[in-house]
Amino acid sequence: MSDDLYASAGVDTRAGDRAVELMKQAVQATHGPEVLGGVGGFAGMFDASKMLKMRRPLLATSTDGVGTKVAIAQAIDKHDTIGQDLVGMVVDDIVVVGAEPMFMTDYIACGRVVPERIAAIVEGIARACAATGTALTGGETAEHPGLLGPDDYDVAGAATGVVEADRVLGADRVKDGDAIIALAASGLHSNGYSLVRRILADKGIDYAQFADDFGTSWGEALLEPTRLYTGELVRVLNLPELDGKIHAMSHVTGGGIAANLARVLPKGAWVELDRALWSPLPVFRVLTDLAGASLESVEGTWNLGIGMFVVVDAAAADAVMAACRAEGHDAWLAGSVSMAERDFAGFEQGAKGVDGGAVRLVGSYAN
Repeated sequence: MSDDLYASAGVDTRAGDRAVELMKQAVQATHGPEVLGGVGGFAGMFDASKMLKMRRPLLATSTDGVGTKVAIAQAIDKHDTIGQDLVGMVVDDIVVVGAEPMFMTDYIACGRVVPERIAAIVEGIARACAATGTALTGGETAEHPGLLGPDDYDVAGAATGVVEADRVLGADRVKDGDAIIALAASGLHSNGYSLVRRILADKGIDYAQFADDFGTSWGEALLEPTRLYTGELVRVLNLPELDGKIHAMSHVTGGGIAANLARVLPKGAWVELDRALWSPLPVFRVLTDLAGASLESVEGTWNLGIGMFVVVDAAAADAVMAACRAEGHDAWLAGSVSMAERDFAGFEQGAKGVDGGAVRLVGSYAN
């Protein structure tokens, strides 16, 4: 009776239970022997005994969401990729400090629980967790009728990893002459979608409309999943021949190219990135053409085809690029670090409260 009364207020607990049953197998596929308690407990538990063998284990944690990209998923009723976007936004922030992810939890707020929709989102999260070596140890789906529309939802997640204190990557390791390696993005990833949506709205383009440039609907093209880097980069970091050769990494997310790289450089260091070294993906060219804007004008909003930077000892640059390519990532030499004194006019200096180095882009993009 109480469930029926709650349902009359817009919350269907039985639908929530059905969603859990639909997603359970995908979630359990991410569980190794370290995960205790299974699915459905009040708290996820993870056996951290392996840290007893570490000299000074440091926990690394990150939390994030997917932003307004979910509006496109809702518009075309496609929800099986947004979970990968969430994992990429969260877990790929952990690996940049050299940490190996251990576990993740998710949170979905929705106006109405549609079991198949919730299961599709969580199954996407679980697949991406498995690909990055992360256990999905728990989550929560909350129904908020009256606050969110019946088909509205938002997703967020948090993850925890671990790294030896003397193996933490960051600006303090970066030195004069270090090489900057760029790793290709799969597309927009999960940043700058407010601008994307504004451009299409201004042109009266519906997400279900066929896009000749992509051979799919606009919505499908714009939902290209975020490329995942963590699993591959953890393996590269653990290669004996590259021990100590990787000094820092930067995940190119909100704030764009220069600002995110500047965050992992020491104060006084600077980098010039030559645009001619890569060609931005077609999605960026199509969108800027629609907006009547230049690629240069969106460098602080979109990744323009670079999803991750790896800062390495110059002598190891070829070996690191070869290792990344062997893991399936397109990698190229994008620049080098200089500590020489210079005028920083026109450079992006630090970001998000970090008083870091300085970066600017020069030249013209390759066709």
